[in-house]
Amino acid sequence: MRELTCIICPIGCSLTVQFENGCFQSVTGNRCPKGAQYAEDECTHPKRTVTSTVRTEDGRVLSVKTDVPIPKEHIFDCMKRINGVKCSLPIFVGDVIIENVFGSRVVATQNMQKQGGGQRE
Repeated sequence: MRELTCIICPIGCSLTVQFENGCFQSVTGNRCPKGAQYAEDECTHPKRTVTSTVRTEDGRVLSVKTDVPIPKEHIFDCMKRINGVKCSLPIFVGDVIIENVFGSRVVATQNMQKQGGGQRE
């Protein structure tokens, strides 16, 4: 048995996950189907959204994140790829910084112009 708190919505249901012979069996405590799916995923193949920063060509840092959660076991490899990148400016929210990182893309989460920079046309 494993106890979890659902993080899908603000309700925060207390979930109980049952296993038999190490295999997922059932979930109780969820108020919606999303909670049951969250519990099953968290116990069988957990994923996380990675948030970090990358250096820009002028030495500043730009906030980034994966656009979809990646398998938890790949977080450190994802961070190695993120830490190896230096991006050119200008950058806008949603611009792809790195393609195909364990089924996700690393995208900018802020706008950043060149020093004294202009606007996107």
